[in-house]
Amino acid sequence: MLIPLTTALLALAAGPIEITLLAEPAPLHGTLLSPEGAVQATAVILPGSGPTNRDGDSPLGVTAGTYRLLAEGLAAEGVATVRIDKRGIAASAAAGPAEADLRFGTYVADAVAWAAEAARQTGQPCAWLIGHSEGALVALAAADGAKVCGLVLLAGAGRPAGAILREQLKALPDTLKVRAFAALDELEQGRTVTDAPPELAALFRPSVQPYLISWFALDPAKLIAAYDGPVLIGQGTTDLQVGMADAEALAAAQPRASLVKFEGANHVLKTAPADPAGNMATYRDPSLPLAPGVVDAVADFIKAHPPV
Repeated sequence: MLIPLTTALLALAAGPIEITLLAEPAPLHGTLLSPEGAVQATAVILPGSGPTNRDGDSPLGVTAGTYRLLAEGLAAEGVATVRIDKRGIAASAAAGPAEADLRFGTYVADAVAWAAEAARQTGQPCAWLIGHSEGALVALAAADGAKVCGLVLLAGAGRPAGAILREQLKALPDTLKVRAFAALDELEQGRTVTDAPPELAALFRPSVQPYLISWFALDPAKLIAAYDGPVLIGQGTTDLQVGMADAEALAAAQPRASLVKFEGANHVLKTAPADPAGNMATYRDPSLPLAPGVVDAVADFIKAHPPV
């Protein structure tokens, strides 16, 4: 359960400031980066799946620094950001529950609390949620419960997670695929499974099944259709993990949303070739800037939609 902060409002100053959001069983941690001049808007950057930290890096081999670069670019455009170590990750590791107790809604509740805190810290009436990859789904699910100015969805899926996993598993041998799809069917119906293929124990281990059930229940197209605030959907054309079809599905579900295509940008929002080896090499190169147009598109959209 989240506990309201009682600390005094931090004085705004250019440069990064470590901030803390009190929570149980331990605090959550993030970085507030404010512009040198007046703060025109504030946003929270929500990380993608797995052990992704506030900078967009992961011990699984990602050192692209995507969120840090985005925050720095937005600060230069007058937009303050709070980028976070999600619960259970990096500096927020102590706040992580046991895997069997984790639910997707845990991340959603944290996003709601971070939005309120980011707005408070910067004196804004509300905060934007910038969700990347799985963070886009967190942003969509948090939009109704948070004091949100609008949403920026970068490389977000346009389909439920179960559909994406089926696509990823379609290359399995037929007998194994049938059993895997049957397990997905059960989880999508809210039921745990005891006979999942042992070859896929990493995906279907009992302790993670409650989280999968909570994740599979969310349909990003339905969530974006129900949200009536400003939405920017950004998608790179050389993204090997999420395709333009996902971005177009989100845009079709919410015609008021704005869709921007980042030519030649991959999943970590850097200029990359379509071939997998060259594409993945950018995941490990923090010296590469974000692809042209990414920061401008996000900053321009946010500043074009002041709070009402």
